Amino acid sequence: MFLTNWQRLTNTTKTFRTEITLLVALAASAGFFGYLGYGLLELPVGPVSFSADQAMVYVEKQMSYGPRITGTSASREMGDWVVQELNDKGWNVLIQPFRPLEDVEGRNIIAYKGSGPVIILGAHYDTRIISDHDPDPANRDKPVPGANDGASGVAVLLEMARTLDVASTDHTICLAFFDAEDNGYIPGWDWILGSRYFVENLDELGQCQSPRYTVIVDMIGDADQELLWEPNSDRRLTEAIWSVAAQLGYGEWFSLEPGTPLLDDHTPFIEAGYTAIDIIDFTYPYWHTIEDTTDKLGVESFERVGATLEVWLENGAPGP
Repeated sequence: MFLTNWQRLTNTTKTFRTEITLLVALAASAGFFGYLGYGLLELPVGPVSFSADQAMVYVEKQMSYGPRITGTSASREMGDWVVQELNDKGWNVLIQPFRPLEDVEGRNIIAYKGSGPVIILGAHYDTRIISDHDPDPANRDKPVPGANDGASGVAVLLEMARTLDVASTDHTICLAFFDAEDNGYIPGWDWILGSRYFVENLDELGQCQSPRYTVIVDMIGDADQELLWEPNSDRRLTEAIWSVAAQLGYGEWFSLEPGTPLLDDHTPFIEAGYTAIDIIDFTYPYWHTIEDTTDKLGVESFERVGATLEVWLENGAPGP
């Protein structure tokens, strides 16, 4: 993902007024009124099945392959493992091959289960070829290990594949593992090539066509987690999911303050007219460095994101 040009929102005056009409106007203009409404809609919450410890196991397994650069044997072997995990968990699996470069083979991995309107949960599984943001110039030609930037989102999707009660969602759930997301600004490459190919060829994907919502999960494992509203993401869908997090006691980590606008795997969906958001912690200090390693992650960070998505989905994915 990378930053896009965006002008920060004008700070809203925080002076409180007694007039109810002004209060409502201020709340609506900041997007908070909708968030408050969802927060007051108490969803039934039973025991959460999502295991953050198991998600960390999935991270460690991915890291055991080394950097998962598109077109390499490590990428192929790791992708084969993802396919096997999905098959073992009873999901229907599709492979979508494509060529991000003429001499490089990539593939998106798609799994689906359930019936009804489509919700896509997406993450990229590739890692960046170079660590060009590393503070040490000697490291900038080395590959990114990708514990957070790549492995964390995949781990959330795999644990959702294991634990989600799909029938209770009243939706078709599609898990999309995108290849070739992370090599922009490298000669011959570009960003988000896998998700662009996916969206451009949605009509070939049967059960995953015409998604009601798309939720991208990227870089969520930072031990010092801070999940802000990504301003290119649909505001109302963000509010709906963030309110579930608040109900679960995670409001400290899910903020509706605007973060950095990003081009990420949600972008092709938005450009095609679909409702999509990016759940991402772009405050991660080890982004595109050789220090993006497992020791920088926190189990609690996976718990917050996984539990929030599970409760939201198993209550029928309330939203705008």
